[in-house]
Amino acid sequence: MGNGPLTATIRVMHAPHDGDTWVGISAEIMPIADAYEWAVLADCGAVVLFSGTVRNHAEGRRGVQYLTYEAYQEQATPKMADIAAEIRVRWPETGRIVLLHRTGRLELGESSVIVVVSSPHRPEAFEAGRFAIDALKATVPIWKHEVWDGGSDWGTGAQSLTSASSVTTAGWAGE
Repeated sequence: MGNGPLTATIRVMHAPHDGDTWVGISAEIMPIADAYEWAVLADCGAVVLFSGTVRNHAEGRRGVQYLTYEAYQEQATPKMADIAAEIRVRWPETGRIVLLHRTGRLELGESSVIVVVSSPHRPEAFEAGRFAIDALKATVPIWKHEVWDGGSDWGTGAQSLTSASSVTTAGWAGE
């Protein structure tokens, strides 16, 4: 476990041949099944998968039609690798980690982000997965443009980016 992150920007999403961390930004459809299968390890009894999908509403706006994501790729993948490294500090028995985000136009129901964490035990896998998506939202330079009935705008609720080590997941056991 923990052989170091792969941080290259991925155009087509394929699991790495080496290491236990898979991070990337791509315009390609999220490889959800491949990411889950890659995260399964013989010494890990838990695999948690989170998939964030495009929904038809956002912060009081009904009729969302589609989203477009942009990323500062040169900084995004290193930030994702930092999240994986922080997971390994907080949950040292973590097996494999997948953090993948999509860019470009996404339609309703499409997956924009996936997080997969494997661990020997269920509580740590859930906690690490929750931390991973929270940290990704707080630390990775990715922007969302929403188009809804009657308007469009860049995603609301923007915040200043921070480091992965400063992210907390309030309300979760162990925090």
